[in-house]
Amino acid sequence: MLKVGVLGAGHLGKIHLRLLNQSQKYELVGFYDPNSANADKVAKEHGYRKFDSIEELINAVDVVDIVTPTLSHHDCAKEAITAGKHVFVEKPISNTVEEAEEIIALAKQHNVKGQVGHVERFNPAFMATREKIANPMFIETHRLAEFNPRGTDVPVVLDLMIHDIDVILSVVKSKVKDVKASGVSVISDTPDIANARIEFENGCVANLTASRISLKNMRKSRFFQKDAYISVDFLDKMCEVVKMKDAPEEPGDFDMILQNAEGLKKQIYFENPEIVANNAILDELETFADAINNNTTPIVTLEDGTEALRIAYRIIDCFENK
Repeated sequence: MLKVGVLGAGHLGKIHLRLLNQSQKYELVGFYDPNSANADKVAKEHGYRKFDSIEELINAVDVVDIVTPTLSHHDCAKEAITAGKHVFVEKPISNTVEEAEEIIALAKQHNVKGQVGHVERFNPAFMATREKIANPMFIETHRLAEFNPRGTDVPVVLDLMIHDIDVILSVVKSKVKDVKASGVSVISDTPDIANARIEFENGCVANLTASRISLKNMRKSRFFQKDAYISVDFLDKMCEVVKMKDAPEEPGDFDMILQNAEGLKKQIYFENPEIVANNAILDELETFADAINNNTTPIVTLEDGTEALRIAYRIIDCFENK
């Protein structure tokens, strides 16, 4: 079992602490939180060991789980990596692309592994359809959230849209060619609602919408490719795969047949991939343990997290250049 310590005991940090404490792949050593009142409260309520400094915690573990505010990700990761520790960093990987690139360089220099907490990669609905998404040419995503003051310290692109950016980059095997975007600030200093269009060199186009001022929550993505339509509901953990194949000579009474202007007939059929219930946060943490123990590549690499951040900032740049 890998010894792990958590930096940050806020809302998400407490979830990480609970799951790591349950895990069969980690031994939770303790946590550090600079807010001493909060740290005392968490230690008292849950019995986790509270460390008095970052250095003390880093020295006691094999893996550092960084669940602090984004602004401190780089400094925490740098300190852990230079001490020779593996790092799991919540998304976004850091506050700037330059910081993220330094984290990558340091991890290579000190021969440690890193993973970024893009948790939607572990969503059971996405995992059920992942292998069926092959060369999509149009993607549409909607990630809408009810207002929560907790997230307004960062732009909606870094708070919400970056989830979908990472998912899209993981399935489109082509370089980004162009990015266009617009955003509107309603109650924050930065845009609360944003729309982006990402064009890839292979012709794929992705249209992303994110809002943190909606009346209801929605997290849906739709992937369109040759002879198939795949819908993933990340919120309700449901998916739908609609496929087309050449119509049989003699269709059955219940077969759904489409005929185009040229007379070509296609049969529509539905696949219902099995969705295996899981805890996505526990899965991402435990697959990182597997990557360390087996010396394999983490599922969401530091490079993946950096590329998602790079595209996010290209979107944000579009707002500022208008």
